[in-house]
Amino acid sequence: MKKILSAGIILCGLTVFGQTKEDSVQFSKISTEILNKGKAYTDLRELTKNIGHRLSGSQAYEKSVQWAAKKLSEAGADKVWLQEVMIPVWERGKESLQIKTAAGKWKTLKMLSLGNSEGTGGKDLSGEIIMVRSFAEYDTLTPDQVKDKIVFFNYPFSQSYVQTFKAYGEASAYRSTAASLTAKKGGKFAIVRSLSSALDDTPHTGAMRYKDDAAKIPAVAIGNTTADELQNLLQSQKVTAKLNSHCGMKGEKLSHSVIGEITGKKDQSVIVVGGHLDSWDVGEGAHDDGTGIVQSIEVLRTFKNLGIQNNHTIRVVCFANEENGVKGGQQYGKTTKENGEKHLFALESDAGGFSPRGVALEMDKAKIAQIKTWAPLFLPYGAYDFEGRYSGTDVYPLRDMGVPAAELVPDSQRYFDIHHTEEDRFEKVNRRELLLGATVMTQMIYMVDKNW
Repeated sequence: MKKILSAGIILCGLTVFGQTKEDSVQFSKISTEILNKGKAYTDLRELTKNIGHRLSGSQAYEKSVQWAAKKLSEAGADKVWLQEVMIPVWERGKESLQIKTAAGKWKTLKMLSLGNSEGTGGKDLSGEIIMVRSFAEYDTLTPDQVKDKIVFFNYPFSQSYVQTFKAYGEASAYRSTAASLTAKKGGKFAIVRSLSSALDDTPHTGAMRYKDDAAKIPAVAIGNTTADELQNLLQSQKVTAKLNSHCGMKGEKLSHSVIGEITGKKDQSVIVVGGHLDSWDVGEGAHDDGTGIVQSIEVLRTFKNLGIQNNHTIRVVCFANEENGVKGGQQYGKTTKENGEKHLFALESDAGGFSPRGVALEMDKAKIAQIKTWAPLFLPYGAYDFEGRYSGTDVYPLRDMGVPAAELVPDSQRYFDIHHTEEDRFEKVNRRELLLGATVMTQMIYMVDKNW
């Protein structure tokens, strides 16, 4: 009996070893293909340099739709189509922010209006600035103290966290709610310190939202250096600000997400990999999220070039309108539900094109445990972190339907230096890092396709 058990254990071990060896060989083939023949970097150059930033509703975004459809076809998709999406249209227009002390002259500050903010209608809006460092401090102010003032929410991006997305999560609450909080107490407009890990003077934009019970007043962001200077001024004297802005919402329009797929050989269950095609209207939308788009297309191209016979349909989705509405992700989820499509897995890349460190997993414990058994395969490619329990914003609707969802986890130390700024350009992306991210994504899709 002992000999039989021992033989069984050895046979079982050989089976596991054989499978692992096969997967290891395939991982190596995927890496070799992408690092030597990958198109993601040249595709990103085309997207950023020929089209540039791609705010939803803009002509540039519509150009990117046609570009993405063409790239998916070239990558070998069996089918490419556009999915209709109604999106909000926001335009920035001209804008300026100036300050002066009682004894000084007007000084122009570098600034950006927050996304979806209303402007001043092209008229000057001025008042005295008051500063708070936290929500708790703001809560101590009475409406009489805030009325007709400009509130400067001077909450710094924490430098203490190694995981910078944690700092971003904390600070983003100020960007989201500053305008409505100020309006509720009668303030004229809000200024926020940018959500930036860099100690520079680059302002960061990003989406804000209005609460239904508050007036829609403007909200703008300033960079860290300017925020420090303003803080020092306010500690010793009265400072007046003057804002002039033409930004605002311009209704809705019909636009599209772009979808391409390679049909499954075993069944039509869908594995999604994607990113968002839109960006903010500054910089070139390189890391956010041009890198996610080209990496996702690279997954499909690599499967086709290596002749990998995928069991399930692998679908690339270039989502519309993630930045200021998430309408593309919502529409995809709605259509999936209406069509009764079975989805096995959804992986998004929307955290920059830096070196991959792992994959965050938002799914049941059994599937997390299974993926963790694959960890040794990923380690030679720099991916080791499978501890995050979150997924990409665009795949939230799928997650809410019970689909296992995930997000690529790149190194985040430089991401919030350039996120949502004029600095988010092609030159900030390293070819090797970008292609390694595409490699890990392709490897993960291969393992899910093979084992689920």
